[in-house]
Parts: sequence; structure tokens; C-alpha cells
Amino acid sequence: MSFRSRFVATVSAALLSAALLVPQAIAQETKPVIVFAAASLKNALDAISADWQKETGKSVKTSYAASSALAKQLEQDAPADIFISADLDWMNYVEKKAVIDTASRENLLGNAIVLVAPKDSTATIELKEGADLGKLVGDGRLAVGQVTSVPAGKYGKAALEKLGLWSQVENKLAQAESVRAALLLVSRGEAPLGIVYASDAVSDANVKVIATFPAASHPPIIYPIALTTKAGEDAKSFYTYVKSPKAAPHFEKQGFTVLADKKS
Repeated sequence: MSFRSRFVATVSAALLSAALLVPQAIAQETKPVIVFAAASLKNALDAISADWQKETGKSVKTSYAASSALAKQLEQDAPADIFISADLDWMNYVEKKAVIDTASRENLLGNAIVLVAPKDSTATIELKEGADLGKLVGDGRLAVGQVTSVPAGKYGKAALEKLGLWSQVENKLAQAESVRAALLLVSRGEAPLGIVYASDAVSDANVKVIATFPAASHPPIIYPIALTTKAGEDAKSFYTYVKSPKAAPHFEKQGFTVLADKKS
């Protein structure tokens, strides 16, 4: 092979290598922050993500589901950067599995659980001992998150037991895979009543709150947040933003109580 041919071949190989490397570099630079978040956070977190993306030019992709399902995915090495659970139990679970940065764990939000009905319903009740919730449900179903795994369902069952109402509705439950799925059953008129978070009720104009469960009837509703052990610098930036004063109004608009330090 002549010198000229060898030179052309060398240059061509170098250009090809550079062409292959550039897309890889761009892909690394634009890798989105992956967030696993409880389904009830969707409205607020979508708005917060949009604001952060406008400010930074970086992207966020969020997977919303029941905290139980997300925790199990994290246990199976799912590629998430941030986890926001709707209760302490599932954050404790992933902490024991060593998939989160324990030092980053913080209580982010508080919430309440409420009894909702379709917007045109005339149902009324005071949630207290002696109430006849079973009669109010009638031949229909009480929509709830799965009471053994979905946080909203667990809180709902605890409250019903505390108030002595569980036996009235135990056989009338429509258990859904997430609190948003339970909300949808009521919103569509497929269930006359449902137990959801106060923040969920705010997000759907087709339902109305007919009663709020007393705070003392169930464990405190706390949403913890943590970085996973896979989190990079962009994830740390978004994590800080979610806890900041810029994010707080979006949470409060949806009915959450902000627990994290707003000075973050």
C-alpha cells in the first residue's frame, strides 16, 4: 500500500472513530434524571419538573406508580436516580436493600386521606365511631388502593379499623393498583365512594370530598425522598430543587404539606 493510501486510510479511520464517539458523548450529556414517584405526586411533580427543565435545559423522566411497585423495581436494580415514596415503610424497605443513599433521605411532604364521591353525589357522612359507612356504600364498592401494599390503602384500612368501620366495608372493597387508579373508579362513576389522598381529590374535577378522616385515626402520612446509589450530579441538582422554595407552591397547590426545609 502506498504512503498516500495509508494516509487516507488512517484519516478515514480517525474520522469514523470520532463520528462514533460524538453521539455517545451527546447521549451522556443529555441523559435524563430518572425519578420513581408515588402516583399521588403526578400533578405537582410534573409541574416542578417542567420548571426545572426550563431553568437548566436538562430533562426529567418520572415513573409514577404505587410506592410498593416502585420499591420492588428498585430492589431489582431499576435505573432510577430518585425515589419519593408515599409512606415510610417502602422507603425503609429500599434502605434495607441498600439501594438508596441513606444520608440523602428526608421527609418531604405530608398529606391527609379523604372520602370522595362523584361530583354529583348527594352522599354525606361524618367519619367517626358509629357511622354507617356500609349503608352509604350500599350495593356499590368502596374504591381504595390495595390495603396490604399501596400506602393510601394501608392508611385507609388503618383509619377504618380505628373508627370501627372496617367490618362494614371489608367485603365491599374495589382494591386498585394505586391511589390514582382508585380515584379513577370514582371519577368515572364506577364506584360510589373512594378513599384517596386530599391531594388526589384536588386533581380531579369529577370528584368531591364528602369527609376527611381524622388525623388521629391513622399513622401520620409522610412522603420521604432519597437519592439512589446510582444518582449523578444532575439528579442531585433536581433533588435539591424538589425541596426548594421554588417547588413548594406546586406541592401546596395540590394539597400537600411541605415538610422539607424550604431553605434547601
